Order: sequence, then structure tokens, then C-alpha cells
Amino acid sequence: MTYEFEGKTEKEAIENAANELGLSQDQFDVEILESQKKSLFKNGYVKIAVHTLDEEADEGFSSSFAAASKTVVDPLPQGEFEEKLTDFITNVIVKMGYEVKVNVVFREEKKLGIKLESQNSSILIGRKGKNLDALQLLANIYAGRLGHEEIRVILDTENYRIRREESLVRLAYNTADKVHTSHKSILLEPMNPFERRLIHTTLNDIPDIETKSEGEGLYKQVRVIYKGFAR
Repeated sequence: MTYEFEGKTEKEAIENAANELGLSQDQFDVEILESQKKSLFKNGYVKIAVHTLDEEADEGFSSSFAAASKTVVDPLPQGEFEEKLTDFITNVIVKMGYEVKVNVVFREEKKLGIKLESQNSSILIGRKGKNLDALQLLANIYAGRLGHEEIRVILDTENYRIRREESLVRLAYNTADKVHTSHKSILLEPMNPFERRLIHTTLNDIPDIETKSEGEGLYKQVRVIYKGFAR
């Protein structure tokens, strides 16, 4: 979910967000939307977007799409909400300069899975899925504006979500092996909140290994650490 908060400084805006949401600051990601420095005639002003990870809605990207492949679902949008949402996604991608076919692949209580079919899927995915994540964020913001904040819209193309999730699990285990052998921490590539949580969860029960997120903004890095030794 995405929320917006304001403050005289970035620190104050983040504190306001933490107090309002009842979360610690390591449970959400911050994106600076507007920033105005304090001057003789103007007060300082910072507006931030806070991205929280809805664990129930975000769990099982791959399982939802895998189940969808075995279930017959009407791919055409059902009702006004789905029609407006799929039209919005289509229009955004067309304005980017690419043709696309947008289909619904699964419908769950709080999740709506949408598949993008295009000859330019690699561009829609982008490096490490950043373009797909950006499109997905826009789709969720638009869904909220349509009055459906409770629904998590998940976009996929060419089974990227499944392939990425499997790749991250392998990366987590391989990194843990290296850290356990060398006793030196390893800092992984920047990841979105879901991907970071997947790394944390995968390594959570491995003895002598711990993880923590580092950095600022939506894309932070996970550091894999060997317990009890210098980092």
C-alpha cells in the first residue's frame, strides 16, 4: 500500500508516517515527492510517499500465477473496475510506444492477476523487473483512485514473477553458503520490498546467518551476515 505524509523535514515526515501507521521505520520504504528547503521567508517542507508491504496480499506471487495456469479464468475484464483498470494499463503501455494485450489470469479476494502479452515483453520487464514494478505501482495507485485500495494488482509477463522468485531463492541460499564459508558479509543488489522480504524469509531459519536491509528509498539492499564475527 502507498500513503503520503508531510513534515517540515524529511525526518519529521518519516516520524509522522511511523506514528500514523503504527509501524517502525524499517517496516516501510520512503520516496521523496516534494522538498523545499527552509529560507528567510519560507518554512521547510517535505512530502513523502510511504510504501508498505502488505504481507497477506503480496505472499505467493508465483503460487497465484502457477495456480492460474491450471484454472480456467475468463480473461476478459468483469465489471466496471476491471474494465477501467485494464484500459488504463493498456493506454499507459501504448503511450510508451508498445502494443500489448492485457488479460486477467486470476481473481482472488484481495488480489487481481493481470498478464501482459507483447512482442516487447523484455522492455516492459526492464532491468531486474523495474519497469514491470513501475507499471504495477501505477496500476495499484489507479485501483485506489477507483475506490479499490484493498485489492492488490499484480502484473506479469513471460512468467517473469515466477522466474524471478525462483532466482532469488537460489541467490539467497548460494549467498548464505558463501557467507558461512568466508565469515564475511555480502551486500546484495537493490531490490523492491517483496524481493527483500523473500530473501529475509528464505534465510530466516538458517543457523548462524542473519539479514538486514540497508539504504534508502524503495529499492534497498539486503546484507547477509555471519553471526558472531566482524562484518
